[in-house]
Amino acid sequence: LFSAVSVSRAQVQQEPSAETSEGTGINITCSHPNIQSGEIIQWYRQLPGQSPAFLVLAHKGSK
Repeated sequence: LFSAVSVSRAQVQQEPSAETSEGTGINITCSHPNIQSGEIIQWYRQLPGQSPAFLVLAHKGSK
């Protein structure tokens, strides 16, 4: 799994990859010191030999 952040030259802090077995849950996290309210983070899954596939979108709400 990996994420893309549309913050110019973002220094995203996350694990480079994550693995799980089918049918089990997984937590994916991502942080960036300058993420603002209203911004969006998207996660993608890339299996070996395949193109990235969209997984989920997270919207940062206001505090």
